[in-house]
Amino acid sequence: MTGLRLGPLLRQVDWESGTAATVWVETDRACTAEVRCDQGGSGSAHTFLIAGHHYALVPVTGLTPGSSTAYEVLLDGERVWPPEDSALPPSTIRTPAAGSDAVRVTFGSCRWAARPAHGHDPVGPDALDTLAARLASAPDQDRPDVLLLLGDQVYADETSEATGARLAARRDPDVPPGSGVADYEEYTWLYDESWREPDVRWLLSTVPSCMIFDDHDVIDDWNTSTAWLADMRATPWWHERIISALMSYWVYQHLGNLSPAELAADPLYEAVRSVPDGTATLRAFAEKADSDPSSVRWSYRRDFGRTRLLMVDTRAARILDEQSRSILDPGEAQWLREQAMDGPGSFDHLLIGTSLPWLLPPLIHHAESWNAALCRGERGERWSRFGEKLRRNADLEHWSAFPSSFEELTRLITKAGSGPDAPATVCVLSGDVHHAYVAEPDWSRVREGAEAVARPDARVLQLTCSPVHNSVPRPIRIGFRFGWSRAGRRLGRAFARHGRTGMPLVRWRRTGGPWFGNQLMTLTLRGRSASLRLEQARAERGGGRGRLTTLFERRLTEGGGPSGG
Repeated sequence: MTGLRLGPLLRQVDWESGTAATVWVETDRACTAEVRCDQGGSGSAHTFLIAGHHYALVPVTGLTPGSSTAYEVLLDGERVWPPEDSALPPSTIRTPAAGSDAVRVTFGSCRWAARPAHGHDPVGPDALDTLAARLASAPDQDRPDVLLLLGDQVYADETSEATGARLAARRDPDVPPGSGVADYEEYTWLYDESWREPDVRWLLSTVPSCMIFDDHDVIDDWNTSTAWLADMRATPWWHERIISALMSYWVYQHLGNLSPAELAADPLYEAVRSVPDGTATLRAFAEKADSDPSSVRWSYRRDFGRTRLLMVDTRAARILDEQSRSILDPGEAQWLREQAMDGPGSFDHLLIGTSLPWLLPPLIHHAESWNAALCRGERGERWSRFGEKLRRNADLEHWSAFPSSFEELTRLITKAGSGPDAPATVCVLSGDVHHAYVAEPDWSRVREGAEAVARPDARVLQLTCSPVHNSVPRPIRIGFRFGWSRAGRRLGRAFARHGRTGMPLVRWRRTGGPWFGNQLMTLTLRGRSASLRLEQARAERGGGRGRLTTLFERRLTEGGGPSGG
């Protein structure tokens, strides 16, 4: 009998029609995967083969708008999901009603999947696992309509003790990449570890998900600079790591981000399914994506009624030349502008999902833009060498480390949020920095002469939520807090003077946080109203998996017309 190796993952529910969805599975042999729903709706797909692994993305059609239906997965006609002995509720597909303008979006990033087999978890309860347990006990209570995973779904460079033991049994751990993954097969182990835990597996089978990678999906500091990339390419193991990373990301994460229409028009998806073994085809794609990042766009758009989500790749599409650094290549930047400005008045909320925060603590922002100035030679060769070393050691690689990109995004957000047809909110959703906070531009303090960033009509927010399950050392916590302080701002301005960077187009203030711990944020959007909740996973007395506790809750806008910032 064919077995279900991983999944099912409910990846998309069609918000335009309310009648279709996609479900991703990995099986242990070639087969036909089928999804059958209790209240109508079904679909099937034959698996495709990549590096000895079998996958299918099943299109489900015939669903009823505004309904919730349980489903089961069959492989070659035999039911494999839900498991016979499962105590969890049935996996369901919930569709929006026609014309629905309400959506609940839960997001976070940075998740170590493995927990200790016994005893206390040193980084605290996993917020995703805790959310799964809460929903399993009350499946319809505050259930997200979509889960946004904003990077570091797997850690290819910081593997768990269990994965490290598997790696050591397969190859010499003293030979680089050591305890980091080396190839496609080892990447599959990371996804097994991340998605196989029963409650999380159930959660991903019943809540649609959107994903984007960040550096640890490949390696810390991925694409931080030209010098860094040259150093990595000089190692004997890097090429196989990056090719395997891109191949596995396409299979496990990116495919499910695409709508059925996009899948139907995707030549790579058609190519890997039309041959007995798609490995060579996918590998050739990954080779080209590595040598020419502009050949592929990992960013994508999803519309949830009158809420638009733009998930932006800020890692693979970088221009690294010090004299023309950009966090997005020209094609990616043009795509983002077009999607943000497409159809004025057609959406009430614009969400920009980017793993890296746009607005950081001011001290860190100035330190990163100062560092970029040093690295491009603003203070001479000696300072340039120092700047490169500091950039790698301190992870100075966010939007503010690409000053022209920071200003372009600021101008785009302002333009998209202005005018009579402006959305009620423009929210930048981010992770990466292992703490959570809310920041808002201070439009009363626009840089002199920066008339292009006049106060927008929409309310603009930076919403940062990280980690889902990870930690941050106490000294770094202190540093983040100091970064928001008056003294930190003054020190930041000193960096700006030394680097001759000038002041950013706008200034901003922290209006929530910082919060440290394993956590998730939820945006609830209905019409032109928006509210935000931050929940943190807290350990329960006497052990156990913990529970989610609300730390912060705020209404961001009321209904009606555009809300001022």
